[in-house]
Amino acid sequence: MSGHSKWSTIKRQKGAKDAARGAMFTRLGNAIAIAARSGADPDMNFSLRLAIDKAKAANMPMANIQRSIDRGSGKLGGEQIQEIMYEGYGPGGVAILVECATDNINRTYPEVRLAFSKHGGNIAEKGAVAFQFDRKGMIRVKGVGDDLMMLALDAGAEDMIEEGEESVIYTDPKELAKVRDTLKKTGVEISEAELTYVPNTTIEITDESTAGKIMRLMDALESQDDVTNTHVNFDIADNISID
Repeated sequence: MSGHSKWSTIKRQKGAKDAARGAMFTRLGNAIAIAARSGADPDMNFSLRLAIDKAKAANMPMANIQRSIDRGSGKLGGEQIQEIMYEGYGPGGVAILVECATDNINRTYPEVRLAFSKHGGNIAEKGAVAFQFDRKGMIRVKGVGDDLMMLALDAGAEDMIEEGEESVIYTDPKELAKVRDTLKKTGVEISEAELTYVPNTTIEITDESTAGKIMRLMDALESQDDVTNTHVNFDIADNISID
């Protein structure tokens, strides 16, 4: 499984900045609404609990969270939010998955397609890209070391990768709730937990021009309110400077 990713670090830093200025609230609300379609009680709906935890970490007001739950569960009426994933290729042939939550596909699809075409990529047919990724549970925790790895494996995790002073723990998607809750009970500090897509292989980008084009594409995709998450199979070489 791929190790430390320069892109993942950049993405987390961008997410923190977006959260600080409230730019993430729309996409967080959409993610909550999607999860709430399977039940409005977070104690009975782990996907909803994850979405709420992520919103709270971004300091999203509880009133916004509850409104998103009510919207997803149908209490507020109106157009229902639906989940859709677009697949595409970026500069250098890198694979990109784009998860969206939208009440209007006729708005979302052209915006995603334009982002790809404007920045040297192209949107692909369904299934043309997704096969290069595996669905996994991902838990980011504070701390590193063999003791933590043993705790994670004993809890049912598949793998753990150290990134600086944090560790990323991967699980089978169905085991994410159990592993997260078990680690929490043992006192492990959890930064985030979510279902994600992990690439089977990684393309290292060593050309600064190509890296710049890819980053502009990713910025264009992630700036859209309907986009809830992106998943990629590229990493950027450490000697490449990203503005």
